This record gives sequence, structure tokens and C-alpha cells, in this order.
Amino acid sequence: MFGYYRVASAVNHTTVANPAKNAKEVISLIKTAYQTEVSVIVFPELTLTGYTASDLLLNQALLHSQKEALSEILKNIKKINTIAILGYAHLEADRLYNCALVLQNGKILGVVPKTYLPNKKEFYEKRQFVSGRETVGVTTSLLDAEVPFGTDLLFSDGKEMTFGVEICEDLWAVTPPSSQMASNGANLIFNLSASNELIGKHEYREELVRTQSARCMAAYVYSSAGVGESTTDTVFGGHAIISEYGTTVKQNERFRMESHLITADVDLERLRWLRLNETCFGDGRRDRVRMIKVAHTPAISTIEREINPMPFVPSQYTDKRSWCDEIVQIQAHGLIKRMTHVQLHKAVIGISGGLDSTLALLSTHRAFTIMGWDHKDIVAITMPGFGTTTRTKSNAKKLCEALGVTLKTVNITKLSLQAFEAIEHDPNEHTVTYENVQARIRTSILMNTANKIGGLVIGTGDLSEVALGWSTYNGDHMSMYALNASIPKTLVQYVIEYFKSEEKIAAIIDDILATPISPELLPHKEDEIVQHTESIVGPYELHDFFLYHFVKYGAKPEKILYLAKKAFDGQYDEEHIRGWLIMFLRRFFTQQFKRSCMPDGPKVGTISLSPRADWRMPSDADFEAWVEGVLE
Repeated sequence: MFGYYRVASAVNHTTVANPAKNAKEVISLIKTAYQTEVSVIVFPELTLTGYTASDLLLNQALLHSQKEALSEILKNIKKINTIAILGYAHLEADRLYNCALVLQNGKILGVVPKTYLPNKKEFYEKRQFVSGRETVGVTTSLLDAEVPFGTDLLFSDGKEMTFGVEICEDLWAVTPPSSQMASNGANLIFNLSASNELIGKHEYREELVRTQSARCMAAYVYSSAGVGESTTDTVFGGHAIISEYGTTVKQNERFRMESHLITADVDLERLRWLRLNETCFGDGRRDRVRMIKVAHTPAISTIEREINPMPFVPSQYTDKRSWCDEIVQIQAHGLIKRMTHVQLHKAVIGISGGLDSTLALLSTHRAFTIMGWDHKDIVAITMPGFGTTTRTKSNAKKLCEALGVTLKTVNITKLSLQAFEAIEHDPNEHTVTYENVQARIRTSILMNTANKIGGLVIGTGDLSEVALGWSTYNGDHMSMYALNASIPKTLVQYVIEYFKSEEKIAAIIDDILATPISPELLPHKEDEIVQHTESIVGPYELHDFFLYHFVKYGAKPEKILYLAKKAFDGQYDEEHIRGWLIMFLRRFFTQQFKRSCMPDGPKVGTISLSPRADWRMPSDADFEAWVEGVLE
């Protein structure tokens, strides 16, 4: 469903050197996985014998019992299309290999040997096994079948899923095999492991899995041997981890006595398109690999994964102060470089008492503080017009006074009426002309003031407005440095909250955050805002969600709609989400001409719409193919 696959990491209760008992646990877990619509399930290293069987692995009786146990498993999964990956000690050409078997529908699809064999401290694998590094392009005989054998195997369903397999130490190596698997197209990696527990090791292990998933731009599913292993010298906790592109989606509670599995739905379609959109993935070396075709696996009926409704906003576990400080530092130092380059130490900002101009002012103030410049050289101009309310004007004034910047007031009402007269526009006609005349007058005042005092006009428009084209062309669309241009509205609110820690402005910030978002260009009613932006273009939290998935992952509108329904369940119904998504798509396409000539500004997050960096598209591209995807 929309490129999502359900994967599982299983930790079976192990009885060392008893493959028959272990096989029963494995069969039960595979059946559970199949019933819960899992596409692929992975088990720990040397699943059937136990990793700690040690020299017993060199005994004919154990290897024979292992083969019988494998045969029993295959008989029991003939009608199960969930793929199972088991650990197996495989004898080939009088050499013993530590392997992973890939099984489906009662057949062995491939055998992948371990490349790196630990042989230090508590690990002595070279005592029993040889490395499979040189096994490429060959087959092996197993249970009277000739099957592909080697480290050059990848497995694909011909759709979104292509996976590779590595074993334990392979991940800990300087150059993990999974890195090359990913370079050859694998977007899903499985690891069968037997990693013993030491103080703090589980944290490092999780970090290793998580960071490798990021480096490979893949999902990574890890399963390690559990408490049934021998405790002669080591203890195993049975760590199961599922990570996706640098984030651990799920991990289990270790040291569980019973067999168990964890599942997660990973977005493989997203990962494929991320590779196209984000990095130099295409420059990676490609090798000759054997692509093994797998049969279709269970399709999930519904996505069992929490979809973050605020993808631009850090999670509750993030250090908010550190995160916001980083954003403001990027903004401040971007501005410092620009001002020192043009040899100007004065900034001009249009201050409205709204979110965007507040953040721009606060970040500019931080830049001046860092450089030791006089805060009075920040010239904040409030420009009340027909729609300006006492509340916003008062908040703008209070904030400027608290920060110690220079505040100027220029009422644009008279200038606007003169402009209406000049172009023969009836001021009672509250059309787009009525609004844009005011916006352009404000920009003209800012630009001319900057010229007069030798300053730089700071742009206040945010990424959400840039995406929607919610600005007046050559009005608030234009500045000399667009400080907020890569910060979406939902993140603007988050960062402004961070400034509440400064006691002298905390109450002002609270009221600014509580003020409805509005350009205040239409006449107010009894000093109350009548022009509510989100009732016109839609909720910014929805538009930011659409923008994130559309630009970052190139997601189809149908998928964005599905994810938004899940993310905002109970908050917006499908009809409203669909309508605002269509609005987003139309505006995103038709307003590109504004982005094509937008001013410079610092990139803060992973998404920017600057035509010089992250986003290039023709201004006259047609949007019909995208809108059709969400029309009923």
C-alpha cells in the first residue's frame, strides 16, 4: 500500500544444539508474521543450532539434525508467502559457512554467507567457519535443490522492495556489505546477529543500526540471539531493531524469555525517491549482482504506523533550546555575512505584530548581539493601514521597545488612497488590487528607507508563503535578504515559543502566538481582524504537511492524501483535506514565477524552494496530472 511494507524482527526461544525444538519456534513465528501481513521476517544468527553451539557445529550429528529441521520448516511454509530469513551453518566444498537462508513458499531462494568473521575476545568464529567473501556467481546444493549461493545476491519483488542480507559482524566492519548492497539498489537490509550484552552495548548497537540505515538511505531490520543461548561466558539479550533512514521506528524489550517478534511498516517508496531527490546516491559504485525474484508477499490492508502531522517540527524528545538556537544561529550568521559583505550595519524590517516579522526581528536582534552592533541600528517600521488592529500594532511596538531597537511608524492609508486615485481604483472595491497596492507601498517604504539610512531590508516571508505564493509580487515578495524563506509556518511558531524564555518579552510573545494569522489588508471590524489567512488558503499545518511530502519525497498526491487523513484523523475530514490539497497543488504550480526571482536567504532545514539551490521548475508547468490524482 503506497510503497509501505510490513517487516518483522523475530527472536526465537533458543535451545542450544537442538534444531528440532528451534524449528518449532521458528514455524510458529513465521505463521504469526504471515497472519499479520508481514512481507519479510528475519531471525537471529545460526537460528537452528544456536550461535553458542561452538565446536558442536563441527559435528556431523548437529549438521544433520539442522538439515532435518530445515526440511520440516519448508514443509510447514509451503503456502506461506511471507519471506523468512534464517541463520544456518552450511557445508559447501568441505568448508563450513555461517549463512542466511532466504525462504518463501516452502523453497530456498538463496544462501548468503557471512563476510566478516570476528576472531577476538569472546568470539572465535574462524575456529568453525570460513568467510564467504569470494563466493560470487555460484550455486550450492541444499536439500536436493540447486540454489544461488554468494555475497552477490539481492532479492526483489519487482515493485518497491529490493533487499539484501548481512550477518552480525558485517555491520561492525569498516565497509559493511550493506553499503554496497544499497548502492546496487537494496532499500531494505536484514541482519541476522548474535551480539552479546555488555554494559551500554545495546545503545551503541542501536546507534549502529540507525546510522547505517541513514547512510544506506534504507530500512534496516536487525535480529540478535536471545536468552536461550549458552551463558557459559556470555549472555545474549535478544535485541530486535527496525530503523528507517536514520530513525529507529521500533525496538523490543531485551531479555524476554519467550519467543516474540516486533513489526513495523517501512516506506520503501519514499526511500527510493529520496535517493533521487537528496544525495549523490547515483554516483555510488555498482557491482554485478544476481537479482533473485521473489513472489509477491502479503499486502498490508492498513498502515500501522504513526504519521507525524508536523514533519517540520522536532519531536517532543528533541532538546528544544538546542534545536531552536541552531536555527537562529543559522539565520543570524547568514545575515552577518551578508551585512558585512555589503559593508552595512543597519537593518530595516517591516514589523506587523505577526509571526513572521517577529521571528525576523528576533533573529536580526541576535545577529546584532553577536557582532556587538548597536540595536538602535535595527530600524523596525510599523505601517498601519486599513486593516491594522490595535492589538497587532501594540504588540509590534511593545516588542521593539523591549528589544531596544528603533521603531518608526508610517501610516500608509493616505499613500494608498493616492495610489487608488492614480490608477482609478474605487477604494470601496476590496479586490486584489486594493490589497496589493498596500503591500507594494509598504515594500517601497522599506526599500527607500534602507537607501536613505544605508541599511539592508530584511524579508519576513516564510517557506509556507513561498510555497503557496501567498505574497504580493514585488511587494512583500521582495527584500534584500529573505531571512525566513526556508522556515515553514509551523516551525516559525515553534521557534518563536523558544524566545519565551526571555522574561522581558514572554508575555508579548504569548499574545503574538495567539493572534490570528492575517495580512491585515482588508478593513477591520470594530478593531477586530476580519481577514483570516487560514480561512482563505487553508490551515498552514496541512500545507506544511503537503509541502514536506511533495518536495522531499516526490510523493504522489493520492499518497499525500492518504497520509494526511491518517495524520490528522479526528481533526480534519477527508473532504476538507482533499480540497486544501487541491488548493496547495494549484497554487504551488501557478505561483512558481514568484519563486523564480525570490531574493537570497539562508537555508535552514532540509527543504528550500530557492531557484538557485533546491528547487527548479518552469513557471508555466501544468498541474492537471497532479490534481487528477486527488479528484473524486
